[in-house]
Amino acid sequence: MSFQIQYQQKRLSALDAIRVVMNGDTIVVPTAVGEPPALLTALSEAKRDFQGVQVAQILPVRKYGYFDPETAGHVRHTAYFFSGVSRAGGQAGWIDFIPAHFSELPDLLRRRLIASDVVFSMASPMDEHGFFSLSLAADYTMAALKNARAVVLEVNPNVPFANGNCHIHISEIAALTESDDALMEVGLPKIGPVQEAIGKYVADMIPDGATLQIGYGGIPDAVVMQLTGKHDLGVHTEMIGDGIMTLVEAGVVTNRRKNYLPGKMVATFALGSKKLYDFLHRNPGLEMHPVDFTNDPYLAGQNDNLHAINATMQIDFMGQCGSESLGSSPYSGTGGQTDFVRSANRSNGGKAFIVLPSTAKNDTISRIVPVLSPGTHVSTSKNDINYVVTEYGVAQLRGKTARQRCEALIAIAHPDFRSELRDAARRMKLL
Repeated sequence: MSFQIQYQQKRLSALDAIRVVMNGDTIVVPTAVGEPPALLTALSEAKRDFQGVQVAQILPVRKYGYFDPETAGHVRHTAYFFSGVSRAGGQAGWIDFIPAHFSELPDLLRRRLIASDVVFSMASPMDEHGFFSLSLAADYTMAALKNARAVVLEVNPNVPFANGNCHIHISEIAALTESDDALMEVGLPKIGPVQEAIGKYVADMIPDGATLQIGYGGIPDAVVMQLTGKHDLGVHTEMIGDGIMTLVEAGVVTNRRKNYLPGKMVATFALGSKKLYDFLHRNPGLEMHPVDFTNDPYLAGQNDNLHAINATMQIDFMGQCGSESLGSSPYSGTGGQTDFVRSANRSNGGKAFIVLPSTAKNDTISRIVPVLSPGTHVSTSKNDINYVVTEYGVAQLRGKTARQRCEALIAIAHPDFRSELRDAARRMKLL
């Protein structure tokens, strides 16, 4: 049977395609713009037809109708990582959370420690060999579909056909639906003087020939904007965004000095503009791979001079990072922060940067604290942390004593808080 005949036989409306879902199923959905809006809208419209269905995902970007506490018994969201769409439900308790390093989600799925009965995903049009590309988010989805009873694709001509380990064959899917809506675009975060100052400290420590992992946010993007004078940078990251694409277009990123996958950018999901998504299409210099490949500290750490830039919300005198909750109240998730801190620590010449403004709430709260707020979820441990950067400088912690760490962190705290931080350190016998 030809691939086109199989395609036509599996082509359904979105409302018909979701009928592969059974009561009690867990539907795994890719990260961010990899989520299929037609399928999830149809699921929302039919949510009262189901009982005990979960939709598990990192970073949802649209608030579908099943984000509703009144119908959570029918269809509910389960978070691998909270976004602005899911955060309120997590804080109210009707959205549950699965803690995990981003790199380990595929293995948890393979071992069936996390369920994956059905996979819904965006996909590129089928090629002449019968393959679709899950280019927008290979992440944990490639592992989930191996265990899934049914895979349903939303095929959209705006989805690029990317290279890498992100392909699925027509014979592996149960159903598909078609859409032609424009992909969601996500703009660059706002960059102010604090972010710019932090970005300059980090950029000054990145040498020519370094390989980059850039997280999402104003500070990482401020770093990217100050790298335009560098040469022969490489990219091995989890997220590819417009900032990295801009560096490629400027000739700053060449990947030729990478010693692991030289000549290739590597990422696991894309988040940005239409121009970025077009950039992914059959680009021989870019590969999209599952997250247990991109974020594996052993593999990523084989890149010499790997420089990883990630943000936190609070850090204590020992160097523990609270990057995903406000006290016990969930805010985001672990994601790939620890993955890449450990990758950079393994890398010959690598540097792991944790960046944060020195204060919050209009300079009324210090983000550098004696101890983390009660209940805070520790994202990166004291044993992994290395460079911490605020707008007041850089504290290098790895290999330092508790006293030295405390002194270094107070030195980059906001000046208005340094006196009370020193007093607290003396009471804790750290100074």
